[in-house]
Amino acid sequence: MINRRHALALATAALALPSWAQARTTRIVVPFAAGGPIDVTARILADAVKDTLGTVIIENRPGAGGNIGVSQVAKAAPDGLTLGIATTASHGINPWLFKQLPYDPAKDFAPVTQMLRVPNVLVMNADTAQRLKIASVPDLIRYAKANPGRLNYGSGGNGSAGHLAGELFKNQAGIFAVHIPYNGGNPAQLGLLSGQVDFNFDNLATAAANIRAGKLKALAVTTAQRSSVMPDVPTVAEALPGFEIDTWWGLVAPAGTPPELVVQLNAAFNKALQSADVKAKFAALMAEPTPTTPQAFGDFMARERAKYERVVKLSGAKVD
Repeated sequence: MINRRHALALATAALALPSWAQARTTRIVVPFAAGGPIDVTARILADAVKDTLGTVIIENRPGAGGNIGVSQVAKAAPDGLTLGIATTASHGINPWLFKQLPYDPAKDFAPVTQMLRVPNVLVMNADTAQRLKIASVPDLIRYAKANPGRLNYGSGGNGSAGHLAGELFKNQAGIFAVHIPYNGGNPAQLGLLSGQVDFNFDNLATAAANIRAGKLKALAVTTAQRSSVMPDVPTVAEALPGFEIDTWWGLVAPAGTPPELVVQLNAAFNKALQSADVKAKFAALMAEPTPTTPQAFGDFMARERAKYERVVKLSGAKVD
C-alpha cells in the first residue's frame, strides 16, 4: 500500500515536467533484442510518458541472458536519465545461474516500479493430450505416476523460466519427466507442436494463439490467481498448493539516484501504467500492468531472488 506521505509526493511530482528532464533525453536500456515483448512494452511505456518526462528513447543491449544491458545500467551515472529493465532472469534467476555477475542485483540498483507480469502456462500438444486422455493437471500427474519415465517436456534452454517451472512442477508433483532443452522459446514451442515433447511451460503471450487455434491444450497457468485473459484455465496451484511462477519486469535506476528523482520517475511511469491506453496495449500482449512503489518493487525482487535460489539449485542448472 502507498502511505499518505508517499502518495502526496507522487501527486506533487506528477504535476510538472522535472527540470532535469526538460532539455535532456532519458534512456531506457532494454537488455534484450528489439522486437520481443520486453522491448515492445518498454516502447509503449516510453511513448506514454513523453508528455511528463520529455524525450525517452529505448536502447537495446542484448547478450548473456540480459546481463550485458543490466550491467550497463548499474555503471551509469545516477542522474535519473538512465533507466533499465529488470527482469525475472536478471534479478531473480541469474544470480544463482551464473557463477559471477557483472552487477549486484541487490545493491547496484534503485527500484522505480514494477511494470507488468505475464503468466506462464502449462500446455500440451492437443493431439497428445487427447490420445493420453489428459485434460487437467491432476490427469497429467496421474498419468506420469502410472507411466514413470514416459513423459518429457521442452524449454528454451537450461536455466530458462520454462526449465525451472518444469523442475519445480516435477518436485511438487512427485513425478519424473525428461527435460529436453531447445535453443530458445520458439524452437521449444515448435517441438511441442510437432509432438517431439509432451508438455511445456510457455509464456502465455507466446502460446495464446495456438491455444485459441486448438493446437495446444492449456492445462493451467502458473500464477497464484487465474489470468483475466483466460479465466477458464485453472492455476497449477489449484492442484499443487503454493506453486507460483510468472514472468515479470520493471524499471530500475542506478544505485545512488537521488530519492526525489526516483519519486518523480515512479509517479510518471505509474500514471502511464494506469492509463486506459497502456492497459489496452498491454492486454493485447497478455500482460497485466503492475504499478508499485519503489519500496514494494525492491521487496518483491528480494523475494524473487530467494525463491529462485531454491528452484535453480533444485534444477541443477549452471551457465558457467
